[in-house]
Amino acid sequence: MPGKMVVIFGASYILWTVFAASQAFKMEITPESRSLAQIGDSVSLTCSTTGCESPSFTWRTQMDSPLYAGVRSEGTKSMLTMNPVSFQNELSYLCMAFCGSEKLEKGIQVEIYSFPKDPEIHFSGPLEAGKPVTVKCLVPDVYPSDRLEIDLWKGDHHMKNQDFIEEVERKSLETKSLEVTFIPIIEDTGKALVCRATLQVDEIDSVPKERETTKELQVYISPKNTVISVNPSTRLQEGGSVTMTCSSEGLPAPQIFWSKKLDNGNLQPLSENATLTLIAMRMEYSGIYVCEGVNLIGKHRSEVELVVQEKPFTVEISPGPWIAAQIGDSVVLTCGVTDCEFPSFSWETQIDSPLRENVKSEGTKSTLTLSHVSLASEGSYLCTVTCGHKKQKKGIQVKLYSFPRDPEIEMSGPLVNGTPVTVSCKVPDVYPFDQLEIELFKGETILENKNFSEEEDGKSLETKSLEMTFIPTTEDTGKVLVCRAKLHIDEMEFEPKQRQSTQTLYVNVAPRDITVLVSPSSILEEGSFVTMTCSSDGLPAPKILWSRKLNNGALQPLSENATLTLISTTMEDSGIYVCDGINQAGISRKEVELIIQVAPEDIKLTVFPSESVKEGDTVIISCTCGNVPETWIILKKKAETGDTVLKSIDGAYTIRKAQLEDAGVYECESKNEVGSKLKSLTLDVKGRENNRDYFSPELLVLYCVSSLIIPAIGMIIYFARKANMKGSYSLVEAQKSKV
Repeated sequence: MPGKMVVIFGASYILWTVFAASQAFKMEITPESRSLAQIGDSVSLTCSTTGCESPSFTWRTQMDSPLYAGVRSEGTKSMLTMNPVSFQNELSYLCMAFCGSEKLEKGIQVEIYSFPKDPEIHFSGPLEAGKPVTVKCLVPDVYPSDRLEIDLWKGDHHMKNQDFIEEVERKSLETKSLEVTFIPIIEDTGKALVCRATLQVDEIDSVPKERETTKELQVYISPKNTVISVNPSTRLQEGGSVTMTCSSEGLPAPQIFWSKKLDNGNLQPLSENATLTLIAMRMEYSGIYVCEGVNLIGKHRSEVELVVQEKPFTVEISPGPWIAAQIGDSVVLTCGVTDCEFPSFSWETQIDSPLRENVKSEGTKSTLTLSHVSLASEGSYLCTVTCGHKKQKKGIQVKLYSFPRDPEIEMSGPLVNGTPVTVSCKVPDVYPFDQLEIELFKGETILENKNFSEEEDGKSLETKSLEMTFIPTTEDTGKVLVCRAKLHIDEMEFEPKQRQSTQTLYVNVAPRDITVLVSPSSILEEGSFVTMTCSSDGLPAPKILWSRKLNNGALQPLSENATLTLISTTMEDSGIYVCDGINQAGISRKEVELIIQVAPEDIKLTVFPSESVKEGDTVIISCTCGNVPETWIILKKKAETGDTVLKSIDGAYTIRKAQLEDAGVYECESKNEVGSKLKSLTLDVKGRENNRDYFSPELLVLYCVSSLIIPAIGMIIYFARKANMKGSYSLVEAQKSKV
């Protein structure tokens, strides 16, 4: 047990010895060994200790000079503050720390410098192209100056380098500079001029302090080529105005100053604008005017002399030296005077005829009013102005024209395809017509052109026209017919000098290819239904008119429809029907005959002289059928052995010298396609007495009369049938086809 205690005690002693050694009294100073401070700044030196709870501190310089600083100690630290740093602070400072009987000390060197601002660039004057200039690079308040180096650059060109090592060092702030003289050129504008200052503040510290200033070069050009332009002239009249414009070359652009040179040689400032305008000029405005171009570099001047002359009064007549007026309008001529307070006016014509009516004068103006101008108003008018003893005249020409309406287009008739038509283009009430030109266009094609320059121009309003004949075609439909009239009076300012009228062409086609369709047929039975349809080509589409031709040749209107319908036909409906196709271009016609058939009726069978005759007499048997068209007549003699067809002429059969065997029954058959009808009579032939020839004078007379009457009766029957019947039948032909 005692052995263990000895070991523990030995270990404790060793630990206490190590701890006591680690808490030995020590001192540190910051910054270490040296401090670099700029004059005017605030710098603090700190001295601190360890290993002592309550140390005490003392600060001093190695030369025992004043500290030129404040000291503040607190605890284990003491702080020496120089605020601001000055030349007196460039010393070696010593910090001493006391802990009981122990004393520690450490020193620190304070080095100072001054390099507070960037370099300054100064020019001896503005940079003018082509003229030498000195540039100075100034580094203010520098210390130590012997460690300063200055470089001057122009763009990429190194102009100069300068250091100040050989100069004697002084304990003061110095301003050092570098100077270079060079000749600027325009190309230098925009380049950077750089002044760079480098201060090696510590021989130990190899990193120098550097400052630089950059200035962009602006090269100027002194004003030159100063030019004055004068409008309208340097010689002016009273009351007029003048504008003088001055220009000058330079960089920067020169500012313009206008002045007038006085009699004593001094300049009277007028304007700072490039343009100087003088109005309502007076005599005293005459003189020398000076324009001076000024910029930063210099100035340049130019002079011009104005001469203001006395202005006589002037007379003006409006609307001008001539006026164009349309016949029938009113024209007002105005005569005005300037520079005369109390003028008097008079008006006259070109034939020296005074004008007093419609004249109104007031102040400096006089007006002449021409109401409803006519051809007699055309001519020259003169205004005379009297001002004091002076007199002036001014004339005006009144030129008349008449061009009041657009041309008129007229056609000789409707436009029909293939039919020549004459178109007329009329220009009414034109004057002067010898300047008139008329053009006629169809689409883009000119058809005709006419001017009237060769015609004698009379003092009257004329209506002029252009005519031409052309053959329209259907291809012309839709084209525009243009009549253009031009009045070639270029010197007259009136509108319009050209007038035109247009007309769209529509070419008609006369009705053609007219057709009539009859359904079911043009030959019908009485009571049937019939439809007649008419059609026709044409442009515009023809209008259809149906009519019926009467016996006297006149037409009886029936319908305006293309289709004519007869529902239940009668014999009276028979006849010629006419279809007319009508449009603006013409008419086309087609006829159709409608035949309404009925069964034969009103059949008449007669015998002449009677049904009872004597042997040897002449007998005429006649058969007729009234009001039946195209009827066949067949005469037969009946017999038991068979009927005999008699040869009749127009339904009449003649028996010359009748015999007894001629007696018997005679039959007449009237027939057509619809039906037939029969009628008969009996002829009685008596024999003569004693069977001897009997011939007496009375019989001879009767025979002669009969020979004349019978042909006459035959002719009467023939003409009656022609008038009342639509057809006849020959027995000879009937035998060929019907028996």
